[in-house]
Amino acid sequence: MNILIEKEEIQNILVLANKFTTSRFTTTTHLQGVLIKGEEKELHFTSTDLNVYFHTKIKTKEKNKTNVVVEPKKIIEYLSLLSSGKIEIQINEKTLCIIKGKDKGVFPIISAADFPPVPKLEKEKRQAVKTEFLIKNLPLVLFSTSSDETRPALTAVNFLTQDQDLLLVSTDGFRLSLIKTTKDIDIPQTLISGRFLEDVLKEAKDEKEIFLYHSEKEKTLLFRVGEKEFYSRMIEGEFPPFEKVFPSEIKTKIIIDREEFLQKTRLASVFAKDYSNIIICEIKKGGINISPKIDGGSDGSTTFQEGEVEGEEQKVAFNFRFVNEFLSTTRSKKIQIEILRPDAPVVFKEEGKKNFSHIIMPIRISA
Repeated sequence: MNILIEKEEIQNILVLANKFTTSRFTTTTHLQGVLIKGEEKELHFTSTDLNVYFHTKIKTKEKNKTNVVVEPKKIIEYLSLLSSGKIEIQINEKTLCIIKGKDKGVFPIISAADFPPVPKLEKEKRQAVKTEFLIKNLPLVLFSTSSDETRPALTAVNFLTQDQDLLLVSTDGFRLSLIKTTKDIDIPQTLISGRFLEDVLKEAKDEKEIFLYHSEKEKTLLFRVGEKEFYSRMIEGEFPPFEKVFPSEIKTKIIIDREEFLQKTRLASVFAKDYSNIIICEIKKGGINISPKIDGGSDGSTTFQEGEVEGEEQKVAFNFRFVNEFLSTTRSKKIQIEILRPDAPVVFKEEGKKNFSHIIMPIRISA
């Protein structure tokens, strides 16, 4: 089988498909590869690690009939070194060849007989999702998901309904993000991989809308972005009872400029990251004094952030990375910080907005 195709087109597809293969050692080599299947004048690409699946297709001028699995990493590297333009792909029983001019790369193929099929969903039961909804909400919860795959529920965003509202919640055990918004999409209560949602969001950003399908029987969701299809198994597991994390009262409230506070915490982190990664925030009348926690005492480095303070003076410590990530993600001009006591969860909000709350667990330090 011979196919002429733009180099960039197949290279981009393989780069994306590679994200959905497994990097773990497995006796099933198919999970480390990409299925290439020819049907008439279409070429289909599929990859999976059994939890998430990716599928897309492209049109070809030539009729083709092939069904092979290739390991994508070396092919991607080879394609990245070729000049732009059309390439010729030849597939036979044992190899896939890429030809451009006088250059020829030969790559082994694997039989596709045991490649796992994608879940079957009722495609007619689809709903349109405005990408504006995803772009506005997902970044505010994705940064709080965990990368620890031994606790799958914490790697996910929890979607659930409450009366007429849709809630999106994420936590890695040290911080928590909660969005309460109108139920613009009909989605079952489910846990969806944060890394999977990041890939969907990246591909969807230039679209006005995408399509969502879900199957309770298959325990699977499908997001369709143009010709690209992203499948994800619903993660099984118990999400922590996040409602109990929010303090029942406030003893100190501070309203400060977000960009300025980000700049001040970055100044303190220059010194903190050489020791404990901890910054100490002393809330006083008129603002916050920010300093790094240094082993054996302070080196005198400090910075001050003006702000509107109500309530008691307090001293609370944080991992500076958590504070900086929150401040870099939200785009509000001012933020509101609510503190009960130095060892209780601290609530961060966008001033004047009630639909988004972020919690950072403080670090206990000696007085």
